[in-house]
Amino acid sequence: MKYEKLFSRGKIGNLELKSRIVMPPMGTSMACANGEASDRIIRYYEERAKNGCALICTEVTCVDEETGAGGYYQLHATSMKHAQGLQKLADAVHKYDTKIFLQLHHPGREISASMQKAGEIVAPSAIPCPVTQEMPRALETEEVTALAQKFVRGAVIAKAAGMDGVELHAAHGYLINQFLSPLTNKRTDKYGGDFVNRMRFISEIITGIRFACGPQFPVSVRFSADEFLEGGIDLEESVRIARYLESLGVVSLNVSCGTYATGNTIVEPYFRKEGWKKHLAATIKQNVKIPIIAVNTIKHPETAEALLEEGVCDFVALGRAQLADPEWASKAKAGKEHLIRKCMGCMFCFKAALSGMPIICNANPVLGQELLYNEDTLKKNGDGRTVAVIGGGPGGMQAALVLARRGFKPVLFEKTDRLGGSMNFAHKPPNKELILELIQTMINELKEEQVEIRLNTEATVEMVKALEPYGVIVATGGEPIVPPIPGTDKGHVYLAQDVVDGKYEIKGKKVVVIGAGVTGLETAEMLAPENTVTVVEMTNDVAAVLYPSIRIYLMRTLAELGVEIKTLQGVQEILEDKVVLRHSVTAFRNELDADVVIWAAGVRPNKKLTDEFYAAFDKVTTVGDASTPGLIGEALREANSKAYVF
Repeated sequence: MKYEKLFSRGKIGNLELKSRIVMPPMGTSMACANGEASDRIIRYYEERAKNGCALICTEVTCVDEETGAGGYYQLHATSMKHAQGLQKLADAVHKYDTKIFLQLHHPGREISASMQKAGEIVAPSAIPCPVTQEMPRALETEEVTALAQKFVRGAVIAKAAGMDGVELHAAHGYLINQFLSPLTNKRTDKYGGDFVNRMRFISEIITGIRFACGPQFPVSVRFSADEFLEGGIDLEESVRIARYLESLGVVSLNVSCGTYATGNTIVEPYFRKEGWKKHLAATIKQNVKIPIIAVNTIKHPETAEALLEEGVCDFVALGRAQLADPEWASKAKAGKEHLIRKCMGCMFCFKAALSGMPIICNANPVLGQELLYNEDTLKKNGDGRTVAVIGGGPGGMQAALVLARRGFKPVLFEKTDRLGGSMNFAHKPPNKELILELIQTMINELKEEQVEIRLNTEATVEMVKALEPYGVIVATGGEPIVPPIPGTDKGHVYLAQDVVDGKYEIKGKKVVVIGAGVTGLETAEMLAPENTVTVVEMTNDVAAVLYPSIRIYLMRTLAELGVEIKTLQGVQEILEDKVVLRHSVTAFRNELDADVVIWAAGVRPNKKLTDEFYAAFDKVTTVGDASTPGLIGEALREANSKAYVF
């Protein structure tokens, strides 16, 4: 076997695990509104279990109805009424010899008071979270003791439901973490002050669980080995915490890092590389004897295997890797790494969950919809009938894949010499190489399904008619929006996608980029090291679609590169060496020097081409930018759903 350590059996406490792959907790917003496990969330976890994940730690599970809500649709373990649903969840993953821990959680100050039944947020001390910026109420001593018992009650419910153990969420700046950290715990009673007192809250929880559930019932702890905040928990302090937790009888430590204030260290955007924080887990492992589970932004099986070989950890936590591809483990074990869809670090999963909506993924169109789209619901009724798919971008490729899996014979037409569509220039900006990997993975999937691909072929109605197709899926992408502004036809005016794709060499120029969407800003980022770049935008909307931490990173990077962004500026005319602007509110006119002008104003569907196919064939549908311009993930989801029922 290629990944011998990754797929070797392991042990946590009294549990035998079939591999070294753990799914760490990730909020899904897929539980019922009353906190019970929904059929939707059960199917989501089941898909990861049946594909080789050895241990699943559930999403944050509420233990306190009054001040402990961490989301609108999260699991609850506050009453025995929740046990039945949790048992269904446990039974679903146990079918595949997968173990499951219920993660017990309280947000403390890292939440809004508007979400709490009590109408307030609580914390060890009255210190607001720098992100939420709401003042919490400091818990009274007896309230802390009572909260510890609520965690114990959650564990009792978990055991009654057949869970294999529990994990305490003591990381990421949540309530237990707040008690552990000298930065957020300024108490003067028995729950604050010196190290032992700061440990007292979690100590009471652990000892309470061991008393109520028995010493053989596994208790694991997830904690932040470094908060990356001055005055907070650092690696040296976390070693003390780890040793103390080991002495209390916990069976494993799930090593993470960061708080809301250092959020891009928790759920890392694309600019964080695989294994960047392995030193944290390695240091903890060197100082304790119990197993170490560790997240490390893992995308590839080779990385996971290397971390185990290096002794960084005993178990690898694959979070978003298993969101992007629930078959990550089974594909790696079968030697089909080339078919694994990798997490691209776009953060849209997290963005959706934080908004209270079910998680989504820009690589996996089925994430959050496993109950609708699965092996049981896929109708394999294609009977070898031909379907013409026009366009080899993300939407066209996904549609062809689904059709092939249904038993149709898709013929994929692409007018250029390569598949990928808009992804072929989307991967060019810095740190976007995982988009290129997605293109190649999808090409590999098409080959696996033996889809007929015709490159350098611009499909016509006559050409498609010759196939006598069952139907046609139009995925021709969109055409760039270039408003009819005087001067647009000048020789120094280019399209952003052509610039990013390397069709023009631009150096030592004064460049004006029109449009402050993602494409415009990333074009500016690419050109800024060797040019003077200004971005103009007619609205106040600057890359609002991006997750906040990515947007902040991109804006900071652009500022460091000297890129100026001018909002509320509409382009009136393009001259030989200038761009004439008019303020969208004041109508004030001004000019920018410009050697090169680049349009990045978005795309729109090519209605003329689409209408031709609608007129010629009875069964036609559009997907991706040919339907509604949007993100890669939106194109994949639309293509998947339409091809599913085509």
